[in-house]
Order: sequence, then structure tokens, then C-alpha cells
Amino acid sequence: MSGRQHAEEPQSEAASAGARSREWVLEPETEYRFELDPGTSLIIKLVCGHAEIFGAELAEGKPYAFGSECKGAVYTWQGCTLEVIGQPSTEYISEETPMSAYANVHMALERMRVRALRVVHGSPPSSNEESESDGDPMPPRVLVLGPENSGKTTVCKILTNYAVRMGQGWSPMFVNVDPSEGGWAMPGAISAASLDSPIQSSSPASTLGSTATSAPMHISSNSLVPITYWYGHAETRRNPLLLDRLIRNLGENVAERLDNDAEGRASGIIIDTPSSFAASSAANDHRQTLIKACVDAFGINVILVVGHEKLNVEMQRAYGNRITVVKIPKSGGVVELDAGYRERVRKYQMHNYMYGEVIEAPAGLGAGYLQAGEQTPDLTHRLAPSSSQVAFGDLTIYRIGEETMAPTSALPIGAARVVSEMQPLLVDPGQPGSALYNAVLALLAPPNPDESERYDEEVLDLPVIGFLVVTQLDIPNRRMTILTPSQGSLTGRTAIMGSLEWQE
Repeated sequence: MSGRQHAEEPQSEAASAGARSREWVLEPETEYRFELDPGTSLIIKLVCGHAEIFGAELAEGKPYAFGSECKGAVYTWQGCTLEVIGQPSTEYISEETPMSAYANVHMALERMRVRALRVVHGSPPSSNEESESDGDPMPPRVLVLGPENSGKTTVCKILTNYAVRMGQGWSPMFVNVDPSEGGWAMPGAISAASLDSPIQSSSPASTLGSTATSAPMHISSNSLVPITYWYGHAETRRNPLLLDRLIRNLGENVAERLDNDAEGRASGIIIDTPSSFAASSAANDHRQTLIKACVDAFGINVILVVGHEKLNVEMQRAYGNRITVVKIPKSGGVVELDAGYRERVRKYQMHNYMYGEVIEAPAGLGAGYLQAGEQTPDLTHRLAPSSSQVAFGDLTIYRIGEETMAPTSALPIGAARVVSEMQPLLVDPGQPGSALYNAVLALLAPPNPDESERYDEEVLDLPVIGFLVVTQLDIPNRRMTILTPSQGSLTGRTAIMGSLEWQE
């Protein structure tokens, strides 16, 4: 048995059974795993020793809150004692973890960063590096692939958190090209952000941490400035041509940002991908094209395949002659997530973007706990969006391609598609069937004033600066009510709608 549990019943009747305190003693290289039901929360406090959650170190004596059906694991390299308050649906200690393999990958990536930084500073390489290097040392640009429920996002978070914890000033670029997860934005977006502090885990509503949209400026998460593009759907098969183009746009934007930051460039790039990239089927023939888009756009030199032998062989054949392809084990703690759970998480992420999220601690516990690394969650994670009315003509709204894009193979023999998958179609809010009610809209950045040339598909190449939700349509008066994270005029602005709907 790798861990010992001691239960302590609450001293007061005011504390409910859900707030009962337990102590878990973890041996070295073991982890405490937990799963939460809807509407429940959990407090974990490191009593003594050293522990981390997905690579982010826990501070001793500080209570950390988890909620919104969070599923997590607290790992210890040296052994520790945890105090747990609350009642998860599942909790246990595991001796079998893939953390040693993940740490070995991290150290290999770290050597690549150090060699790349030495070139930036003009320092001579060590004798070991001279024997190892076959050419110009390149920073790690890592593409993480794997099937559904393989733990890809967890691997990306661990590798990113280990990098920023090294004390070398690394700020790796974390890229999320999985539109089913919001990352730092709404679901339906792909985005990238440079990280110089560990990603905190507290809730799937903000799986990569959060960028405050209308919160006080003093919170640390507000320093993140992600680059975001809007795909508008949760599934990659809805419009793979559009996703291909957006991935390449994101790659160009990331490259431009890193061109002016030599040390940030040496920190490398870590890319999280959707599970459809690993799902081999006749109906998913676009996945190879999208993988190639990532490889080309971000200059990938390492591909990590999480727990999938066939995909590993496939990547070795396709890229093994020029890219390092490594198969790494899947954690036994990965939970099989059903479609209902994923739909609820998208709802959590949308609501979190607009209103923030304050995890209510189990009954009987005071307010002194950490949520996503912040000491005062009620002040820093409770947001106040703005609801305002705008005229139909104030905001130009497009949808990309047909509302329901059938695959080309499903069209009648000899039939040609009337509307291109990449064609922006103007949406008239006053027309029946506009589907704008409760639609999530991406507000686009203004076109570059330096570029005189305008083109039909220009809106596809503009990054996103925020998200809106249409909560009411007043067709007789040609006005609509818009929910936004912060106040500001929308006159003359452009937005794109997708297939995602707001759920209150």
C-alpha cells in the first residue's frame, strides 16, 4: 500500500459531512487521484513534504480549491502528507504513474533549450553538446498527439510547468489547436500564449489558467495576452479547410512574436491537439492535412505520441526521417469522458469567460483558500459582464461557409458546392433563420491600416480580440441585446458567428 489515510470528523455540527477532513500520506513517486461530481468542491492542503499538480508546485500550508467536475492528481517525487476536505466521487492513491517518462522528456527538451540559448548568447558549447549536435541547435517545438481520453492536455501542462519552474527564465509558447476546448478563450477558438509562470489547475472551466477579461488588473493571470483565431465549431470535421488556414495564420503570428524575442524563441513551443488528429477513419481523412499544417506552421522538430502504437508508427513513417518521434505512456489515471461531460465543460468555459468562476468551498470552511493560485477568488474570479443594445447596422456579422457544411463526398454525383467552405457570408439579423439568438460571436481586430489591398476572405485572417453573445433580438426595432465582458462601442466592428450557442 503506497498511502495511508486518516479521517478526522468535523468538530462542529455546522460543518456538514461533505467537509469532513482526511489525511493522506503519500510515499515517494506516488499520486493522489480524485474526481468530482457536479456541484461539489474539494480543498487540498499540503501539510508537509513536496507535491505538485500537473507539474505546478503546491505551497505548503495553503488550501487549494477545486470544482466544476475537476479530475486531477497530486504527485510527489519525495513523499508528502495531504489534508483533503470535501467528498470527491472517486479518490485513491496510485503507485503506477508515467511521471518518470514525462520527466525524461522534459530533460531532453531542456537540453535543447540550453543549446539554443547558448547560440543566442554566442557562448561556446560544452564538449558533450559538440558530440550530440548534428547542426544548428534548435529549441524544442513539440507537437503532442494522442487519441481521445489519453491525457494530451495534461502532458502539455506538465512539460510547460516543468520548463517555467527551472529557474532559467524560460517562457515557452503554449499553443492550443483543439477547438473543443476554450483554452484562454471561448470553445471554438484556437490560441497561443507565452507562459512565464506555472499553469494552475482548479477547474476544467479554465483548464489552461485564465486571462481576466473584466477583472481587477492586479491578478497575475491578467498578464497573459493570447493570440486567438476563431474557428467557431467544436469538431474539426465541420470545416477542416478553415481550421487548416487558421492554424497557419496562428503559426505566422507566433513566429512574428518570437522573431523579436530571442530568449522566448529558445524556450520553445508546446502544442496541444484535438483527439481527431489521432482518429483514423474514412470520415476523418482531413487529419493528416491538419497535422501537416501544424508541422509546417510551427516548424515542429519533436512529435510526442501519447499511448497509441498505431499512430506512433504512422508518424514515424511520415516524419521520422526529419523529426524526432517519441511514444510516451498514457497515465492510468486518465478518466474516460463521455459526450455529456464534454458538453457541460464547454458550458462551464463559456460561463467562465463572461462571469468568471468562484469555487464555493465545502461547508464549514472559511474563505482563506487559493483558487488558480489567487488568494482572494471572490475579488479576482468574479467578473461583471456588460449587457447593452446595439442597432443591427452597428455590427457587421459573417458566418463562414454554409451553416451545415456537408462533406464533398456526400454531395450528389456531379454536383458542385455552391458556397465555398472559406466564403464569408453576411448575416442579416432581421431575417428569419439567422440563428443569431444565443449565438456566440467572435469580435475581430480591425484590418491593418498599412495594407491597402482588401480581399474577399480578409475576415479569415484577422485575430480575435474578444467574444460577444446575442441574448435578445428585437426584429421590429432592428436592435439586439449583446452580452460582453467589458463596455465599449461596437459601431463599425466586424464579428463572426459559428455553430456554438450560449447556455445560461
